[in-house]
Amino acid sequence: MRFLPDGLGLYIHIPFCAKKCKYCDFYSACFCESVYKNFFTALVREIKTWGKRINRAVDTVYIGGGTPSVMGADIIPLINAIRENFSLLPGAEITTECNPSLDVSFLESAKSAGVNRLSFGVQSGDDARLKTLGRTHTAADAAFAVNAARKAGFENISLDIMLATPESTVKSAKADANFICSLSPEHISAYILKIEPNTAFYAIKDKLNLPDDDGAARQYLAVCELLESRGYSHYEISNFARAGKESRHNLKYWRCEEYLGIGPSAHSFISGERFYYPKDLKAFIGKAEPVPDGTGGGKEEKLMLSLRISDGVPTNRFSGEALKKARRFETAGLIKISDGRISLTDKGMLVSNSVITELLYEDL
Repeated sequence: MRFLPDGLGLYIHIPFCAKKCKYCDFYSACFCESVYKNFFTALVREIKTWGKRINRAVDTVYIGGGTPSVMGADIIPLINAIRENFSLLPGAEITTECNPSLDVSFLESAKSAGVNRLSFGVQSGDDARLKTLGRTHTAADAAFAVNAARKAGFENISLDIMLATPESTVKSAKADANFICSLSPEHISAYILKIEPNTAFYAIKDKLNLPDDDGAARQYLAVCELLESRGYSHYEISNFARAGKESRHNLKYWRCEEYLGIGPSAHSFISGERFYYPKDLKAFIGKAEPVPDGTGGGKEEKLMLSLRISDGVPTNRFSGEALKKARRFETAGLIKISDGRISLTDKGMLVSNSVITELLYEDL
């Protein structure tokens, strides 16, 4: 998972959705044609501004949201603006998120624009569960969308699956994973549902029949085992991929590499400084400047993020006391120490925050 050259990652946030999912806490707004047009004008303006401000080559572009597929054919001038204002390196990974209920003409526009990776929020293969989550698509819609993407020429597709949802069990989680695998994606993201404030689920959290922590853990481990048996490498806590199909853009986050985010709520990390655009669509359209968010890239942060991925961290990065604790974690099946590196096992990834905190505490 070593990708060269070391270019800048570019994230573009499209903050529009036809409907807010019940679990989602990402910044988004209801789609309105007039507001969208003003936003798109502001987005291209900011791309031009940053292109003049920093002279950097870009090797990954990730268009997220919201629902980027609401752009339709506008994805073509968007990526043209990126090409015109940044040095987009040959072979750059260009990803856009998509809703499985999208208009398939978007796929043709995305392919024409140079997008070479798609990420679909499938979440489940069960229509009743999709309805509970507030998704607007069905399992059949997801299968149709992936097939349409293949016909449009896409050879790198990622699908999301959500675990520990209301009424779910190990059996239903494995059924969802099998459905995802039946669509033959190159990459799969498997997330355990977390009930966040300011979401529809949070307002009714006490009424949701959610699995307890042990039940969620059993689902996660069962799905990990299933996906790994199907040839997907578990390369990050929530991510699995065929060989060479890891998300190059997201690996930048976990390796503490530099990225620029443009759009309301988008975060950046450049030259050791972190900053973000406010979660305010009107402010973004009105030329609001990004807000400073301190420094980043220190030893503790790099170790913490590196331990999220299967490559892990060289043992020589840790003190003797931390290594002693790591060996105890290894005995407990939470850590693997091999070839001079420390990495988390599937079981360790379940309790990654606790394990990483313990190791870093000993190392400070």
